[in-house]
Amino acid sequence: MPYPSELISNYPRGSVRSSALRLMLDHEISGPEDAPVLLLGGSLGTTLEMWDGQLPLAGRLRLVRFDHRGHGRSPVPPGPYEIADLGRDVLALMDALAIERASYLGVSIGGMAGIWLGAHAPDRVERLVLACTSAHLPPASAWRERAAAVLAAGSPEVIADGVVERWLTPGYAAEHPDVRARLRAMLAATYAEGYAACCGAIERMDLRELLPQIAAPTLVISGSEDPATPIEHQRLIAEAIPGARHEVIAPAAHLAAVERADELNALVLDHVRRSTQVARARSASDQR
Repeated sequence: MPYPSELISNYPRGSVRSSALRLMLDHEISGPEDAPVLLLGGSLGTTLEMWDGQLPLAGRLRLVRFDHRGHGRSPVPPGPYEIADLGRDVLALMDALAIERASYLGVSIGGMAGIWLGAHAPDRVERLVLACTSAHLPPASAWRERAAAVLAAGSPEVIADGVVERWLTPGYAAEHPDVRARLRAMLAATYAEGYAACCGAIERMDLRELLPQIAAPTLVISGSEDPATPIEHQRLIAEAIPGARHEVIAPAAHLAAVERADELNALVLDHVRRSTQVARARSASDQR
């Protein structure tokens, strides 16, 4: 159920530090308390359970998986939503958990929120991983039509089969019908209002001008067969962010984090642990 309205406050939208009472995202924490923190923001129509394949990373990292607003067990505030709202929700979560700085992994709409965070809250973002995402995803009419269909039906059930087909390659879906069924159920159970409002955020989104402003070391990951956000979208992101690295996981569709969890985990761990190595090198230098 949506949270009571008193949990949503009118926090100033121009600030990059948020209020824990503005909107508290449902979340789960795994991993050692002293390990580097990695926040995980999922795809449109998923819950934090989409990151189950990343739980092995909790041996080395402190994972904070969360549900976006309008998804899973998080609040469903009235729309419209913007990508900036999702980014501020993450900052509110960090504040509530007393996380001053962390790395961030985002897939799809989670990656869009990550772009906003990297540009608007550079002091809070250690390293970025942007997977199977886009800075601009026209046509806007497609997102309006999808939102309208979901609201009219009262559930994402009406678009579930078409969406899930884009999440997994046909071969993987055929070999893992249980995974497909679990993801489909996750999508169909999403609040219609929350899903539609997030569609609206993507409809109006254009983050391309923010990309050159991102200073955090950034890894961009593509699924080789992603029809939702094709490789060209991630290539544009990687070319625009100074020093970004681009990797392609094959074969994989939109939810490469599910379909090729081991490959994605290895890339993410290598990228995030570099921040720890840099910090140790700086500390050793300072002690000389």
